[in-house]
Amino acid sequence: MATFLTGSTGYIGAHLAARLLENYTGTLNLLIRAKTLREAQERLWRALQLHLDFPRFHHYLKTQISLFLGDLTSSRFGLEDADYSRLVSSTDSVIHCAASLNRKSEKSCLNVNLRGTLEVVQLASRARDHHGLRRFSHVSTVAVAGHRKNEVVQEDQAIDWNRSDYDPYARTKKFCEHMIRELLADVPRTIFRPSIVLGDSQRGETTQFDMVRAFVFLAALPVLPFRPTDRIDIVPVDFVADAVVTLHEKEEPQHDIYHLSSGTRSQTFQELTDNLAAIQRKPKRIYLPSAEAPFTALANSLANTRGAVGHVASLLKVFIPYLVWNTVFDNTRVVSELRRVPAPFSDYSYALLKFSKEQHFTYPYQAWPEAAGGSVG
Repeated sequence: MATFLTGSTGYIGAHLAARLLENYTGTLNLLIRAKTLREAQERLWRALQLHLDFPRFHHYLKTQISLFLGDLTSSRFGLEDADYSRLVSSTDSVIHCAASLNRKSEKSCLNVNLRGTLEVVQLASRARDHHGLRRFSHVSTVAVAGHRKNEVVQEDQAIDWNRSDYDPYARTKKFCEHMIRELLADVPRTIFRPSIVLGDSQRGETTQFDMVRAFVFLAALPVLPFRPTDRIDIVPVDFVADAVVTLHEKEEPQHDIYHLSSGTRSQTFQELTDNLAAIQRKPKRIYLPSAEAPFTALANSLANTRGAVGHVASLLKVFIPYLVWNTVFDNTRVVSELRRVPAPFSDYSYALLKFSKEQHFTYPYQAWPEAAGGSVG
């Protein structure tokens, strides 16, 4: 039997796939959007090479990975009847990680997050009816909490249907949680809500650069338009992946919702920038909270322009609401179960920013080795 993992070619999903392959002996059923088996395998290699060398990847491809070539938003993922039946009959648990992170596109979030999640729920229902389903785990987001200000939010208090949402991503992910609870009421479920996932505490290398690019830009400003004592809830991806995999594989987790966050240990803007300044032997940043409104207005006005400035401005337009809400998400539950806390961002931020700048915000991907020949399987 196998774990069906969606989003394995994404940033968090690749971390999940690597941990499942390295630490567990079960098979992974992976849905990958591709026209040919070779294309699917190359996409997966591109995603996993941050974690595995090619010989190790090739070994797992032959022994523990079953690929299904389909689309999350298509009926039955667009699979042939025989392939879909094989997926249903071989799946005994689900980790749904795939999502559209396009916070500016209502259409993309509706298609991928809502329609895609419904297809995954239907697959889970059919597996449950066929032979039983051990667990359904869903990677959500703390953004389901909607508009907040100066709060510490606990899991059971996060969703308030009377609150407005910041963007289509938050809105659709909130409804995904609701849909899973309603349609899989009789299946063991675990909802994971990461906060701002930024970098890996164990290494500087990353393949996700949007948020890093925004931080590099902000870190270079001599004056920052924030309140220095505001906390920002950043969590490393390795902590998120360890939590999801550990609790998904655990026979009886203590809770059904977990904030994967830094919680009340979240650092302030001043702590983060003072740390970077000390490491780089540069002056400490000056804070000017009164500049927040004009800075936000400037970012919004430049967001649609072309070039590097427009790209950074578009990123800031998306992320600023989450940078100034001074809200953190209680992580007592996950810390209690894992018996460890996430590394503070200041411990690894310099390595992350250094790698990103040196690589010009592009990961140095390796091509499929010619000596390995064609596709496997």
